[in-house]
Amino acid sequence: MLKEFKEFITGGNVIEFAVAVIMAGAIGTVVKGFVSNIVMPVVGMFTGGVSFADKKIILSEAIVDAAGKVSQPENAIMYGAWIDSIINLIIVGFVMFMMIKSYNKMKKKEEEAPAEPAGPSQEDLLAEIRDLLKKD
Repeated sequence: MLKEFKEFITGGNVIEFAVAVIMAGAIGTVVKGFVSNIVMPVVGMFTGGVSFADKKIILSEAIVDAAGKVSQPENAIMYGAWIDSIINLIIVGFVMFMMIKSYNKMKKKEEEAPAEPAGPSQEDLLAEIRDLLKKD
């Protein structure tokens, strides 16, 4: 059982999957930074200087004691962060679409390469056998 597990872990598919997961996490971080730091400020500029990251609906205010320490944080729906996430999803989806599209284009070019001449068809072989049997 240990040998089978070792073969499974060192197999190409598991390693490729692990690399894909790590790369997806890194790409996700880069895209999130792109959306939050580049796209959303531009969107905010077109919406009159509104920063979506700070947009929220406060359900209950924070409770602050006499010393100025927050004893209970505010409860809020952070819809601005949700808008960031939606834009993030759209950008990731578009990038994945472009990657798959280019991959399919490369794959199609490989398929269009001239194939080796095929041998005789099944019908040709059967006709040849028939002709040989007629001769005898």
